[in-house]
Amino acid sequence: MKNINMRMPLPNMIHVKQTINISIDKRYDRQQLNDQLNHFKTKTKKQLMINTTTVVKAICILLLCLTCQGLQAAVHPAPVTVSGIITDKATGDPVPGVTVRIKGTGTGVTTNESGYYKIEAPGTESILVISITGYATQEVAVGTQSTINISLSTKASDLDEVVVIGYGTQRKGDVTSAVASVKSENFVKGFAKDAGQLIQGKVAGLAVTTPSGDPNANTQISLRGNSTLMSSTSPLVLIDGIPGSLNTVSPEDIESIDVLKDGSAAAIYGTRGTNGVVLITTRKKGSRPATLSYEGYASVQTIARKMEFLNADDYRRLLAEGFFVPTANEKWNYGTTTDWLDEITRTPLSHTHNITLQGGNAQTNYVASVNVRQWQGLFNRSENQQLIGRADINHSMLDNKLKFNVNVIGRNRKFFAAPNYAYIYRQAIIRNPTDSVYTYDGKWREDPNGYNYDNPVRPIEEVDGESRATELRFNGNVIYSPLKDLNIKLLLSGAKTSELTGYFETYDHRASVINNRKGYGSRGSGYFQDNLLELTADYSKTFSGHKFTLLGGYSYQNVTREGFSAWNSDFPSELYTYNRLQSGDAVSNPFATTGMRGVSSYKNNYKLIGFFGRLNYAWEDKYLLMATLRHEGSSKFGVNYKWGTFSAFSAGWRISQEGFLAGSDVVNDLKVRAGYGITGTVPNDPYMSLIVLNYNSDSRFLYNGTWIQPLEPNRNPNPDLRWEKKEEINIGLDFSLWNSRISGSLDVYQRDTKDMLYDFPVPVPPNLFGSTLANAGRMRNRGVEVLLNYEIIRSKDFSLSSNITYMNNKNTLMSISNDLYKTSNDFFFAGHTGEPIQLTTHRVKVGEPIGNFYGYKSIDIDENGQWIIEGQDGKPKPIDDAVPDDRKVLGNGIARHTAGWNLGFRYKQFSLGVNMRGAFGYQILNFQRMYYENPTIKQYNMLKTAFDKIYGKEQLNNPLAYVSHYIENGDHWKIDNVTLGYDINVSRSKYFRSARIYVSGLNLVVLTGYKGIDPEISRLGLDAGNDSRDKYPTTRTFTFGTNITF
Repeated sequence: MKNINMRMPLPNMIHVKQTINISIDKRYDRQQLNDQLNHFKTKTKKQLMINTTTVVKAICILLLCLTCQGLQAAVHPAPVTVSGIITDKATGDPVPGVTVRIKGTGTGVTTNESGYYKIEAPGTESILVISITGYATQEVAVGTQSTINISLSTKASDLDEVVVIGYGTQRKGDVTSAVASVKSENFVKGFAKDAGQLIQGKVAGLAVTTPSGDPNANTQISLRGNSTLMSSTSPLVLIDGIPGSLNTVSPEDIESIDVLKDGSAAAIYGTRGTNGVVLITTRKKGSRPATLSYEGYASVQTIARKMEFLNADDYRRLLAEGFFVPTANEKWNYGTTTDWLDEITRTPLSHTHNITLQGGNAQTNYVASVNVRQWQGLFNRSENQQLIGRADINHSMLDNKLKFNVNVIGRNRKFFAAPNYAYIYRQAIIRNPTDSVYTYDGKWREDPNGYNYDNPVRPIEEVDGESRATELRFNGNVIYSPLKDLNIKLLLSGAKTSELTGYFETYDHRASVINNRKGYGSRGSGYFQDNLLELTADYSKTFSGHKFTLLGGYSYQNVTREGFSAWNSDFPSELYTYNRLQSGDAVSNPFATTGMRGVSSYKNNYKLIGFFGRLNYAWEDKYLLMATLRHEGSSKFGVNYKWGTFSAFSAGWRISQEGFLAGSDVVNDLKVRAGYGITGTVPNDPYMSLIVLNYNSDSRFLYNGTWIQPLEPNRNPNPDLRWEKKEEINIGLDFSLWNSRISGSLDVYQRDTKDMLYDFPVPVPPNLFGSTLANAGRMRNRGVEVLLNYEIIRSKDFSLSSNITYMNNKNTLMSISNDLYKTSNDFFFAGHTGEPIQLTTHRVKVGEPIGNFYGYKSIDIDENGQWIIEGQDGKPKPIDDAVPDDRKVLGNGIARHTAGWNLGFRYKQFSLGVNMRGAFGYQILNFQRMYYENPTIKQYNMLKTAFDKIYGKEQLNNPLAYVSHYIENGDHWKIDNVTLGYDINVSRSKYFRSARIYVSGLNLVVLTGYKGIDPEISRLGLDAGNDSRDKYPTTRTFTFGTNITF
């Protein structure tokens, strides 16, 4: 039977068929109540219907058990009214404007001019949180007290705030490296695709871009520029210390994100730390009554900006005016009106729902959550459906000497396995707007002029397929503290991901018609497993003004990837789609090409072992030191370089603790710090140092009457292949002024990457191939980072705060040779225009930055509409006379400056957040203008500006060309996110602890001179700044959401 794909929301996770009613007599004491509940639980049968994968089943059962455990918390005690006076501990004076709130709720009040407050707490187990700028925040248990007077101690700054560093945490005041920390209350609000978007514009030096509107595309992040030619540029991402990705956990489950930016902070991660480290901490334990919270939102999207192409009326007008002169075999006006982009797009509606249950006591506590998201894409049938479940359980015993933590994450993902939407977009914008989608008899209409451009609707509708992925992550750790200051921790982690994809093209798919085949089907599967074991011990001691922490550890990681794919064509029926590949005739056809049938599989594995240690020392909180060492071995390296050593050192001086600044009314904290660290980068391929033998499917030789398919090597071996080494120097300044009203940091850095991987030319023989992957290049990045926080206004009813980030980075390629491996030129080319121009777009040259555009500089146009370029000698010449040496550097595609400005407003129960960011000092090659702003290419549609006069002189009459006219300034400033929220007063409600509603807009306004869809494009890689013809356009998103805690 034929598979029928139905679009349905994800099924409910759990359905409890039996209703449970509980009646509790207030006369029972606690022990009697426990006995009754235990008696009830033993006699009650619960029937569960679970409809999901094995992974999520386990998590949901755990969630149900935790809910049952929290039945006692469902008994709401009588509210308690608490009042009191808050004073300054040093002077005894009352403190007005202090915020007093109930922890875990939205309930709060502010003290009056006499320092008096009065608040109603839900019960005796409630906790008061007392906070105001300039004083240390306190938490006080309500208990049975009706009057609670509180004395506040002043604080120098937020120095006691804990930040996450490698393999542990540290007081912010003790940090001597470049570390940025963003807490959940400071995340970007509203629609967030992954963890990267939560801190967009919040961390100086961290570039977070969203160059695609595809709901399945990942956010791109890079830190402190590009420091490699061939290796990955992405930072290491750790989820609660375990390797993961930005979308491993739902954004709603994240408590904080910390970024290790310099080498002294990241060196403890060795060969994984070159591009920085992003440490994601999920919501953890809380010893309080059980709470249930819901976070949900719904969003609609529109295309951010449309390029102005000719419509049907424009086409007919130009035909009438003689711009289009079809030949005898051509026809340009087909008599209809079609908006091709409208035919393949929609107004997508997306929604996300997150439910979190947390509770417990001082010994055992838990957090469990379920996240459901169903996102539609801008293009028809594009979508992303995800179901994420997470459970985190903590238990302590033996007077907190022994602690256990278990964390389980399960994720199911499903999306339409469609063809290339970016290519389909290109087909839509160039299609003749007077043509129709279907012929008069209901068949697909294709280009009758024979240009082989596709009907863009056809590849979306004439395919069937889906991709599913199931991820299960389990990690558990045990901490044993035999002594007060000694902690021994064992961490075990396992992550598994299974993927299954099916894809089918029908008989009517254009590829089937062109290739004269009856359908095409494929099936693929993939498997990923990452096992990690870490054993650490840390010892802390404070005495006579000295404070130190010593950490030592061992790490073992084993990663396996494997996959399988098969494809076939010429099926007797469309009914089976991709579910019966063996029925296709191509598999048994000896004349069928490999594109029509075939099978493929792979498997690889690599191991990483590390021994590491770190010493942190402070004397009288003035002088701070940190030293790190990691010795690491990787199976990816050559046989002669399996092990490497990575060291780091940093120091800090808290000037504000010196006597000459003691008691200052202006300076609360002032610290200078400096650090040096070495990190590494491993090759992407685990077998790059070895010869790999492959079967050559295009050749056979006859042996004993049998045709044999030979095994052939595919590259030269290199036993000396090793890690890319990055040495980084960072000098920083941290400051806090005027009772922490103004705070921030300044960092200056230089990072030198040595032994960069590059394919070097080698002689043949003795080598098998003409190039060998080796370590020889050097690259340098220098930059400045600034963070500035300003609490402008903070009063009872109104507050205004500002956060500004800025980065300047300069990149230089220092060398691509050494004494052993030399290149014939000190440059090479990268990037490509595609057909029919067929030119490279970038040059990578020693002494210049990565990302330089390289081509012909257009300076004028002649009377015939032909380009005039600047020759090598600086003189004008016709483009027809151009030679390769006339090419010049035309700009750079990597932003030299990036900035963010985040504003927070609060008036009573209203809040407004405005997030803005920008990039400056870079250029973009606008492919759409280069190809479609030319009236001479009439076989496809073109931009309305194609008929404008160039330099105010003549209309262009030149064939397609790559010239500087199409390279534009990419500078832009975005009002990226605006969120308006309202906190509902629920103090009189028996059921709600807090409630908030909000509306949000994402990618709202772009201030730029760039003429393309969006200047925020990919700025990674050697061809940065190429705004391709094939795009999934960025979108503008409008969101309505709510957060409720029960």
